[in-house]
Amino acid sequence: MESMAEKITAQKGTKDVLPAESYRWQYIEQALRSTVELFGYKEIRLPTFEATELFSRGVGETTDVVGKEMYTFNDKGNRSITLRPEGTANTVRAILEHGLLAEALPVKAYYLQSCFRYEKPQSGRLREFHQLGIEMFGAAGPDADVQTIAVAAACLKKVGVHSVRLEINSIGCPNCRPAYHQALKAYFNMHLDQLCDTCKDRLDRNPLRILDCKCPSCAQVAKNAPLMRDFLCQDCRDHFEQVKQGLTNLSIEWVENPTIVRGLDYYSKTVFEFVHTGAGAQGTVCGGGRYDGLVEQLGGKPTPGIGFGMGLERLLMVMEAEQAPIPADRVPDIYLCDMGGESKMLCQRIAAAVRSAGLWAECDVMGRGLKPQMKYANKIGAKYTAVIGENEVNAGAGKIKRMEDGAEELVAYDQLAGWLCQRLCK
Repeated sequence: MESMAEKITAQKGTKDVLPAESYRWQYIEQALRSTVELFGYKEIRLPTFEATELFSRGVGETTDVVGKEMYTFNDKGNRSITLRPEGTANTVRAILEHGLLAEALPVKAYYLQSCFRYEKPQSGRLREFHQLGIEMFGAAGPDADVQTIAVAAACLKKVGVHSVRLEINSIGCPNCRPAYHQALKAYFNMHLDQLCDTCKDRLDRNPLRILDCKCPSCAQVAKNAPLMRDFLCQDCRDHFEQVKQGLTNLSIEWVENPTIVRGLDYYSKTVFEFVHTGAGAQGTVCGGGRYDGLVEQLGGKPTPGIGFGMGLERLLMVMEAEQAPIPADRVPDIYLCDMGGESKMLCQRIAAAVRSAGLWAECDVMGRGLKPQMKYANKIGAKYTAVIGENEVNAGAGKIKRMEDGAEELVAYDQLAGWLCQRLCK
């Protein structure tokens, strides 16, 4: 009798990556790993959930992330726990907990991980999303900013994304930002009736967040708001100028966008975004900046930091829009067809030997006849096939067929792994 149980489907805002498409993700992840490691970054693996206080203190209570989007719950010990919405705050927690700042500076770490935010799912933005992030701690000068941006540029180039525009800005430091906050408060108070309720609440606590609001009326008002560049102290001005000079020195093209503030409270001085400019996948591909006060804010000694996050779902969309090449998925190196009895046992032994040589071997596990086995081998794209029957068992050798053109060659089975390596291994 057919089960009447209701089918369970994936949660809204999540997506399965099926075997037929996972190779695309593996290619991108490996390309990104190999690129950031050229700059000296080493992988850090972080817990999926942390104490809620880490993000409320680190990310900022006035941000949409903390105020609206975090997956927060009480565990069985009645502790408030949050699924990580980003990677920087928990990286800082880890380096402080394990004393990494006492080692040689700068500390450089990267991660490839899933993050969680409860927001409206849309193309390239899910509630569980995947991100490459890099973090550097201990370097205060503009050279660190330039190198961080250069890493992002190298990653995009590595995966074949070229239609991007680098936008940069400086959002000042604790010395010059208070005057800017006062100017913003005065400006937005004149337009209070046009602000959403959330931004009215932000006005006294952190008016900078209003500039990042997606509400149409708030965005319209923000267009004419005062700009941070008019309030920068001399140190921030000099730092930003040296960042621009450093990027030009590396032939990294940039445009200054005085409206970039980023969505998290911990940013200071340099902020940047790589924005896709091609058709079919508009939006920010990568964003980051400097966060010199975050380590101290989370209980450490004053330590400068800088990094970026690059969303993999959005990156895949952009790659598709640009038709960036992705190597084809791997296919079996050989399929061994048996005719039952001793030939099945021999196929299994040969397959084991081929796999020991680092090659992909398949043999029947479905109890199929010879013709269905051949059909299946063709369907999965096996490069070579071998039909092993009683005669082949007795001879210890058989014809190996190259599926590309049908060419055949007699090969002893105890030499098959080496024979295949000569033709397939690089």
